[in-house]
Amino acid sequence: MSGPISLQPGGAEQDTLALRLAQPRRRRPRWARDDTEDDATLAVRVPRQGPDEDAVSALAAELADRIGPAVHPYEVAALLEADGLSASVVNERYGHPNLFSLASALYARVPRTFPEPPAAPDPWRPDTVRCLLRGVLFALPALAYLLTAPLWPVDRYAPVLIVAGIASWAWGQALGHRAHLRLVTGRREASGTLLAGAALGAVVATGLAALPAGGDGAVLAVAGAQSLYLAAAGVLLVLGRERLLLAALSPLIAGAALLPWWEPGPVPRLGLPLLALLATLAATARVLRAGLATPAAAAGPRPRLVTSLPYGLFGLAAAVLVMLEGRQHPYAVIALTLSMGPAEWLLYRYRGWSVAALRVSRTPRAFVLRSAGVLGLCLTGYLLLLLPPALLTGAGPAALLLLAATLWTALLLQAFGVAWPPAVLCLAAAGTAGAVTWLERPPGPAVLPAVCGVAALCLAACAIRLLGRPSPHA
Repeated sequence: MSGPISLQPGGAEQDTLALRLAQPRRRRPRWARDDTEDDATLAVRVPRQGPDEDAVSALAAELADRIGPAVHPYEVAALLEADGLSASVVNERYGHPNLFSLASALYARVPRTFPEPPAAPDPWRPDTVRCLLRGVLFALPALAYLLTAPLWPVDRYAPVLIVAGIASWAWGQALGHRAHLRLVTGRREASGTLLAGAALGAVVATGLAALPAGGDGAVLAVAGAQSLYLAAAGVLLVLGRERLLLAALSPLIAGAALLPWWEPGPVPRLGLPLLALLATLAATARVLRAGLATPAAAAGPRPRLVTSLPYGLFGLAAAVLVMLEGRQHPYAVIALTLSMGPAEWLLYRYRGWSVAALRVSRTPRAFVLRSAGVLGLCLTGYLLLLLPPALLTGAGPAALLLLAATLWTALLLQAFGVAWPPAVLCLAAAGTAGAVTWLERPPGPAVLPAVCGVAALCLAACAIRLLGRPSPHA
């Protein structure tokens, strides 16, 4: 014996001793069966003189949905053979000498129908809740200034905080791009990049803020706290931990919500923002620690630092343009910040609609027109969203809308990896507007909408030229 015999029913011995019953054969379609399969009586077979057109037409009608997509009679022959149509049935019932003759007749009778393939899922379908939440998170830090405003003079602190904010914004844009490149390698590598880059960015922003601070320790401490928060929040946003950041900011939200009915006093006004900062830092440390604990990926080439340079330069230019608008209409800037969530949603929609336009376009020119239409639709929708806040805040619609168009189109190009044109155009606009404002030259405040209008037109033309080709969307 080669092994023990199983004492349970259904074992190998049952396979040996059991009677094997033949499995029922798959029944062929009625039209493919010989008459003797349905009628056991003897019949006299009379040779047929030519095809039976009525029988062939009936067969064509029965198989029309399967013959229509065929591109050659051989496909119809394979279909008939797969269904078990014998040579005797072909000859006796349908009057054709062979299977290929019947297949050619069926192919000629049924018009060609090529059904459209099922619609593919949209790979760029946006997460609406996440996009809206990100817009809110961009604006929520302003509540800290609302709480602490009575504790420090605006004219003394504002220049220091603006310098630190501009530096943090530029650094954060470059760091975010580099972290996304490292995410392709692995989460551990991206976490290491974010840890080192965020810490260095906070130090650089605080160091630059020390220049206008003039040795005032309190002002420098506030600038350092702002830089730390922006660095930590940037890490959480890059890693997709928006809800964790929202939870960390809950003390700030609660304190600001109670201000209309409660005067908190100096300690809560200072303590609640500090508590939100500590919670953000703790959440960031937890996320980075988890990322660094993941296994390291295979060693590969590290992306060059210069590839992230245009993203940082764009961040610098965008921060200057927003600051210039905020000097005249601060509430309009809050509306612009909140609109970054819908702006991101529209960036995803542009990509999805462009892929859909590519699928239905038959010529390059047709796709260029459709791509330009998609661009105009998304940009118009974004500007219409900002129009009511521009009117309600008293800001001139031209300045805010043209600034928004410039930023959105630049972000669109960056989303496709086109980095230098947006950086150069936005830097030129920011440099021109900043120089005219700083030197108090004509046309004065009107310079911002003028330079943003020129930049928006150039960016739109660049987007149509570069994104109106199929290759970026394939």
